[in-house]
Amino acid sequence: MATDIVRVGRALLSVSNKAGLVDLARALSETGVELISTGGTAAALSGAGLAVVDVAQITGFPEMMDGRVKTLHPGVHGGLLAIRSEPAHQAAMIANDIAPIDLLVVNLYPFEATLRGNASFEDRIENIDIGGPAMIRAGAKNHDDVVVIVDVDDYPALIDELRLNAGATSLAFRRRMAQKAYARTAVYDAAISNWLAREIDEPAPKWRAFGGVLHQSFGALRYGENPHQRAALYLTAETRPGVATARQVQGKELSYNNINDTDAAYELAAEFDPTESAAAAIIKHANPCGVGLGATLIEAYEKALACDPVSAFGGVIALNRRLDAASARRIVEMFAEVIIAPEADDEALMIVAAKKNLRLLIAGALPDPNLPTLAVRSVAGGLLVQDRDNGALEDEALKVVTRRAPTLSEMADLRFAWRVAKHVKSNAIVYARDGATVGIGAGQMSRVDSARLAARKAEEAAAIAGWPEPRTRGSVVASDAFFPFADGLIATIEAGATAVIQPGGSVRDAEVIAAADAAGAAMVFSGMRHFRH
Repeated sequence: MATDIVRVGRALLSVSNKAGLVDLARALSETGVELISTGGTAAALSGAGLAVVDVAQITGFPEMMDGRVKTLHPGVHGGLLAIRSEPAHQAAMIANDIAPIDLLVVNLYPFEATLRGNASFEDRIENIDIGGPAMIRAGAKNHDDVVVIVDVDDYPALIDELRLNAGATSLAFRRRMAQKAYARTAVYDAAISNWLAREIDEPAPKWRAFGGVLHQSFGALRYGENPHQRAALYLTAETRPGVATARQVQGKELSYNNINDTDAAYELAAEFDPTESAAAAIIKHANPCGVGLGATLIEAYEKALACDPVSAFGGVIALNRRLDAASARRIVEMFAEVIIAPEADDEALMIVAAKKNLRLLIAGALPDPNLPTLAVRSVAGGLLVQDRDNGALEDEALKVVTRRAPTLSEMADLRFAWRVAKHVKSNAIVYARDGATVGIGAGQMSRVDSARLAARKAEEAAAIAGWPEPRTRGSVVASDAFFPFADGLIATIEAGATAVIQPGGSVRDAEVIAAADAAGAAMVFSGMRHFRH
């Protein structure tokens, strides 16, 4: 039977992150707790004038092998694992001169931080903590008698707990800390194992672990996709710039749907090299309703907005360049939920600040669209894991299959439309013209329906803008997968498309090619599919 209140008489402190260490140790010392420590932690405590016992005095061995071996000893682990109420354990402690350790304070070598920098393979290996996780797991297993602290943020709670219980901890507190301790080692090991899997190019390890640290809790996110769903955001060891790690300059807390849409928007904007052109993407419900390129951000934004100004209302806007004042002034004319950009000018920040509910995120950099990372989705009883779709057009893979080849301007728009189609829910059809989307059909069960929906959207946009005809006239089309029948292609040609890019590979390719030739349209096979579900 676990004892509720357990007094802390002896504590082992061994931390990589020294923040708050001295204040914690001083508070412990004031309650009569004996302090044991290791290496740099012991030096920091001694330097602050605190009495501390070096762990070498407990083990009878010095730190060795560059600090790899210092706490892996029965004198430490026996003190953590011994069940105080078990006579045999007590006898073993007496026989082997092992004293109990009632409190363990450990934070681990900063392995995850090495993933965010340019550390070498060897440096990352050296930052894999061994003794720390071993002690954490031992103390957490024996949480009936031992309290384990792995998070600097829990130091104040520990001090409050000790003061409330006259130098002791409650079982409820120890169990809460034990849960956190096991979660910490799980996330730590997940980062290591996934890094090694990448290093050895192992796409499907037999055991796969994913973990993260809480960034936004249920209260901050309010709810998930719907009010009856609880939600939270966790940060992983992945170094990819984006919504999760961006600095929120202003505005309300991001919701679950805001985060999902902003991620989709920023990944799309990052497809376009900012040194070549400015890009703006407007996203609604994880689908683009407009994407544009331009010499300036304001030009790119205007072109994106023109594609579907009705759907753009209340959307998320992603930019691939520093937000400038002129662009900010134009963007805030329409209600938007979120703006995300790599950077922002001071004047732009002041302009956006006038819209107090508008969230502005500064990501610091663009994610690399070619970088191989993982995408994870839950299913009942498991996880679906795949490589992120980082497929790019390769010139040697492009194959003109019609009698007419695309013109240079058509080919430029085909490349643009293909990049956008990668980010549109299947079945995806994207009409593009002059570096801008002019009609997008997403998420339809039939590809021909997507083609017709996108064309209808273009007609509505033309009516709003007062154009004499929809901009699908003279456009090009990207299809994320092959046309199973000629009807989808014919629908795009009827809408005014003059050139098409698609993967090819249908048993009816010949029929589709013949339909394109009959209409005088150019068609290119990419040899690559971009389904997005």
